[in-house]
Amino acid sequence: MGKPTGFIEFQRLSEASIPPAERVKNYQEFVLHLTDDEAKTQGARCMDCGIPFCQSGCPVNNIIPDFNDLVFRQNWREALETLHSTNNFPEFTGRVCPAPCEAACTLNINNDAVGIKSIEHAIIDKGWEMGWVVPQPPKAKTGRRVAVVGSGPAGLAVAQQLARAGHDVIVFEKSDRIGGLLRYGIPDFKMEKSHIDRRIAQMEAEGVKFRTSQQIGLGGKNAEGTPVSALMADFDAIVLAGGAEWPRDLPVPGRELDGVHFAMDFLPSQNKVVAGDKVLAQIMATGKHVVVIGGGDTGSDCVGTSNRHGAASIAQFELMPQPPVSENKPLVWPNWPIKLRTSSSHEEGCDRDWSITTKKLVGSNGKVEKLIAAKVEWRDGKMQEVPNSEFEMKADLVLLAMGFVSPTQQGLLEEFAALGVEKDARGNVKAGTEESAECTEGATGGHLAYQTANKKVFAAGDMRRGQSLVVWAIREGRQCARSVDEYLMGASELPR
Repeated sequence: MGKPTGFIEFQRLSEASIPPAERVKNYQEFVLHLTDDEAKTQGARCMDCGIPFCQSGCPVNNIIPDFNDLVFRQNWREALETLHSTNNFPEFTGRVCPAPCEAACTLNINNDAVGIKSIEHAIIDKGWEMGWVVPQPPKAKTGRRVAVVGSGPAGLAVAQQLARAGHDVIVFEKSDRIGGLLRYGIPDFKMEKSHIDRRIAQMEAEGVKFRTSQQIGLGGKNAEGTPVSALMADFDAIVLAGGAEWPRDLPVPGRELDGVHFAMDFLPSQNKVVAGDKVLAQIMATGKHVVVIGGGDTGSDCVGTSNRHGAASIAQFELMPQPPVSENKPLVWPNWPIKLRTSSSHEEGCDRDWSITTKKLVGSNGKVEKLIAAKVEWRDGKMQEVPNSEFEMKADLVLLAMGFVSPTQQGLLEEFAALGVEKDARGNVKAGTEESAECTEGATGGHLAYQTANKKVFAAGDMRRGQSLVVWAIREGRQCARSVDEYLMGASELPR
């Protein structure tokens, strides 16, 4: 490393951000990337630790010590090339990834981890500012055609990799804009959509074609769509890269009342408004007592959006017990720790509580007015209600953010099931990875990684693994692209 004693001399510096009272006035990003000098100092904190556990903690296996050292030496362009060698979209992960690499950082054993995510953020922003991020069209075309269903991070990653390998790639997206949950799941104040638009322009210059408002399958919400049989006839390979969009419901009395909504009925409409669309009957939190049920990232996004709407109050409930403020590092390192995490949305204003179960929702004239809940205890993995702990609170808007069960089953998956594409026990598309026993390189007798029982069809991202992180979707998209390339050409030079 450029400065072997840097981790002793310098402290971790978090990225600056606009104060909560100011940032809730708009939907713009409020986290500011490090200056060149700040990034250099943070890069100097990377230890010469011998075994870089950060790389194994990172799902895309970013070459973290190398780009940390390159930033320390102010060799920004090479740092960008190193970052792009493993990650197609670091502007996404540099903003919304929870940074499992930092949890695995060797310095995190007894100190503050290296600010890897902030360095990644600085590198890619510098790359765009300097004009270094340019299209990489293929040197030759193969004549093979690939359909990618879904334009979230997995779909975009597989499409870009396959286009660079020379295949003709068409991405089909059922929404009116490209990006999947990047576009309509993540609020603009966490990631502005101009970052997606820049990548789309780059990918189009590389040969990728995008088709929006294209429902694949004749079921689901839209009665009209393109039958799966048409894709099977027109393309040499198909990649299923949609999201896990089937939300977990709350089966309690009063669920049918007006004012009770899934988070993904609430969040996308605001993204559309920010994009300039007119949304009829938009779900608004303005002046309302909001209760968010679910303590994960989606719930946090509901909190941040409700604050920007001007909610009268916001409460967030979690069924599980409150995690410890700090993890037992000798016990859990380098694995991802369970500990109390306070998001930027929580800092903007929110009452949080844990070990809460919702018993029923009460209202009048068909509208929700209050929520009846109780405290619970967890004993031997079983939940028990605490006697005499029942309480009620005002609730004009209840947002259900309890995670996602699986991909939507109607339409697309039903039609592919008729063609031999299997599902796992959780309802996801069944396909193995390189680590799976049934997957063999070359696939002469078995399956390639991410290949379904119908060998023409592949699956990656949330549709295959279930609800997960953007960085896992990018990893699976990249690895899936290699398998598709190998299936089409007999061998592949794309990275694993």
